[in-house]
Amino acid sequence: MAFNSIPYIFFFFLVFLLYLLVTDRWRWVVLLTASLVFYLSFGIPYLLLVLLLTTIVTYFFSILIDRLQEPWRKRVFWLGLLLNVSTLVIMKYLPFLTSNIDIGLGLIFPKFKIPIPAELVSIGISFYIFQAISYLANIYLEIDKPEKHFGYFALFQSFFPKLLQGPIERPGLLKQLRAPYEFNYENFRMGLLLFGWGLFKKTVIADRLAIPTNAVFDNISHFSGVTLIIAVLCYTFQIYFDFSGYTDMALGVARIFNIELTNNFNGPYLAFSIADFWKRWHISFSSWILDYIFKPLQMQFRRLQTFGTALALMITFLISGLWHGSSWGFVIWGGLHGFYMVIEAFYAPIRKKFLKKYHLEKNIFIQGWQIFSTFFLVSFAWIFFRANSINDVFYLFRNIYRQSEVYCGITLIKNAPYLLLAPNFFPTNVQKVIAVCHPIITVREIINSLGLETIEWAILAVLFTAYVIITIMGRKVKYFELPTGLRWSGYYLLILIIIFLEVPMKRAWFVYFRF
Repeated sequence: MAFNSIPYIFFFFLVFLLYLLVTDRWRWVVLLTASLVFYLSFGIPYLLLVLLLTTIVTYFFSILIDRLQEPWRKRVFWLGLLLNVSTLVIMKYLPFLTSNIDIGLGLIFPKFKIPIPAELVSIGISFYIFQAISYLANIYLEIDKPEKHFGYFALFQSFFPKLLQGPIERPGLLKQLRAPYEFNYENFRMGLLLFGWGLFKKTVIADRLAIPTNAVFDNISHFSGVTLIIAVLCYTFQIYFDFSGYTDMALGVARIFNIELTNNFNGPYLAFSIADFWKRWHISFSSWILDYIFKPLQMQFRRLQTFGTALALMITFLISGLWHGSSWGFVIWGGLHGFYMVIEAFYAPIRKKFLKKYHLEKNIFIQGWQIFSTFFLVSFAWIFFRANSINDVFYLFRNIYRQSEVYCGITLIKNAPYLLLAPNFFPTNVQKVIAVCHPIITVREIINSLGLETIEWAILAVLFTAYVIITIMGRKVKYFELPTGLRWSGYYLLILIIIFLEVPMKRAWFVYFRF
């Protein structure tokens, strides 16, 4: 039951109706039951068992940590941590680990094979296990007190709007879940608008971008040149609109229940550096790895000073890559971002002094270059994130400049004078004209080969431009402060766009469902 489906919309309104009908005493029961039913709707019963196991372990271990004295509380904390991490490893990484062991031992024992399924579905597991780990850490560090009511704690772990793709919440969410409910019209209309905006980003823009992305990456050996570059750019924006669309919908549904979840995005592709990018992209996750992985590692390596920080960054982002999935592509993606951050750790102070010395901190060209270079580095890393295999990545790098359309613009400019002489029909000039015209034909073929008609590309361009304008205006003008007629026109326009321009895709799951 994906967020972008009709059954989910009916499910949500039914849950909300029941939530309104019962008293505060029983509202947690409605939300917890709805969350478990929602998780079961994916038809994979063992996922519910994993969720329940993680919830029970984390709940009882947090109570023990709070009651015990050292050294036992520390031992219980590490045991609880180990159990949660072991669950994550088994569900997400065991097939990957055993397949690599099979390859290694297969060289010595050809018939050797560990009897583990090729894949274990792990929808949402990474998010609620990371949440459980941070909960245990906060209890151990005495930042928070443990929740004694098992029902509320189970709801904290499984609250359905954020169950599958986050945000990864901290224990502060428990206070909101316990708060008495009063219908709030402002939250209700903001929640509906956020949900509609997220649905627009997912079904109208992200799913449209998914068509050329999938066409190329799923059959990469059939493409080369500019086509590959277009596919990389399409994926760069697809994953943003897809993931931020989900986040908007999750925040919208939660807001209707008067619950404010963490906003996960803040214009990540306008970042001035990779460090700035990670302050804007998947914010709940980046703050989690900062607090619970990077800072403890940095303390361990503090004697190494800047080199210690660099080592902590590298380890943190390699773990970040592994968190996303059990493949070498994710490991390399995490390693690349770690490498970027390490370079920045050494380079940033030099850059800051240089810009300050020459009064260039607010120079528009310098800022533009910083945004462009950061976007380029992030897009480059996404190649490893999206490619189906490392072999596909190598193919992309080998063939990205091999096709003539890469040089289309250069060819046109270089041979433009021959176009003026074409009416003379000199043989050499005719050949030059053909040489110029061929890339134009190729560009048209590229557009057709990506699975979208010309009109679809035009729709995408218009909608993308509209999104940018609305986003920029939204930072200066509050939507709900606009005149009533203008607001309602916006509502109806958004609904019509979603109805008539959504992309009908079979099983159009969100990208981050598999993480």
